[in-house]
Amino acid sequence: MTDSKKAWVVVWAAFVCLALIFGVSYSFAAFFENFAQEFAANRADVSWIFGLCGLVYFVLGALGGMLADRWGPRVVCMVGMGLIAIGLLGTSLAQSLSSIYISYGILVGLGIAFVYTPSIACVQPWFTKHRGLASGVASSGVGAGTLLVPLAVSYLLLAVTWREALQIMAFCVLVLGLVAAFLLQRAPSVVKGNAAQSSGKTLKEALQTPSFRWLYMGVILGSPVMFIPFAHISAAARDAGVSDSQAVALVGLIGIGSLVGRFAIGWLADRIGRVQTLMLMQCAMGLSFLIWAVAKDQQVFAIFAVVFGLSYGSIVSLLPAICMDLFGGRAVSAIIGTLYSGAALGNLLGPVWAGRVFDVNQSYSLVIWITLCVSALATFCCSRIVRHSQINY
Repeated sequence: MTDSKKAWVVVWAAFVCLALIFGVSYSFAAFFENFAQEFAANRADVSWIFGLCGLVYFVLGALGGMLADRWGPRVVCMVGMGLIAIGLLGTSLAQSLSSIYISYGILVGLGIAFVYTPSIACVQPWFTKHRGLASGVASSGVGAGTLLVPLAVSYLLLAVTWREALQIMAFCVLVLGLVAAFLLQRAPSVVKGNAAQSSGKTLKEALQTPSFRWLYMGVILGSPVMFIPFAHISAAARDAGVSDSQAVALVGLIGIGSLVGRFAIGWLADRIGRVQTLMLMQCAMGLSFLIWAVAKDQQVFAIFAVVFGLSYGSIVSLLPAICMDLFGGRAVSAIIGTLYSGAALGNLLGPVWAGRVFDVNQSYSLVIWITLCVSALATFCCSRIVRHSQINY
């Protein structure tokens, strides 16, 4: 039954789910200045919205995975889409920044937690031969959403208010999200209510392995590197004199690079191994910040966005497949969700810390150089996974 036509329906349903939730998440860049001006807030305070949202969906991703292992991805993801729509609607009605922390940061974050892990983990057990390709296609929804939704929102904001734009987004998530989530279903190899019949490690067993510990540490250290640009690259470009529309479009360019990375990475991973490829992509993501360091105009910012997106997209595409390779399908949703919880602290504190450093120094230079050092540590952690894992590709 694996690698069947039904399996590819699940892949494309997961693609749409991921495109929607990360399109919503990364559309934050389009609303950054609106929130700052509407509530007279500085960049660090506004960055808490993005950071809190990420904290919630990364910490509770494990819960979403466990619920999906028990009840199936369809029900859990449909509930998640509903929560995102409610959160966006609540944000459109907000009268203070603190209320947006609740509606966007907590409700939208909770909805993403209930969609992200169940949808991407749902794909892995359907495939054997083409698992890397299927994972890349499904996770490329993140890149598609990152590319299309922030751009669409930026143009929408030229015609309507930011509150109306959020209401339109809520409607689209409710309609498209529920349809896509409904198409998600368990693979035949994963027996409902009897995970023991599926091969692989339990969550407890996986947590006890050196491979998981090094992988988890790599995610913790890599997450600030990954999320600071989503919150701040548009603002940095505006500071350099780039127009608002071109600045927001940089997030879309990250999405383009991410899409290319997710589709192309399978070719490299098939030849040198997925864990080795993860190490190379983590290194490349850190080095891309050297381009940001010298960016003075839209063209150089655009180069940074594409290069960063290539490595970022590759990393996100590789992680679920690596979990399946290392630990099997028995508790893959819970394992992936637990792994993603490692990104919570970096997602929360990375953008906020970067905003605070800018507010003090009126420059992102210190942010860039510290981020490079953190990325080097993350790359070292990935190299340790290579030593401890014994994956047969």
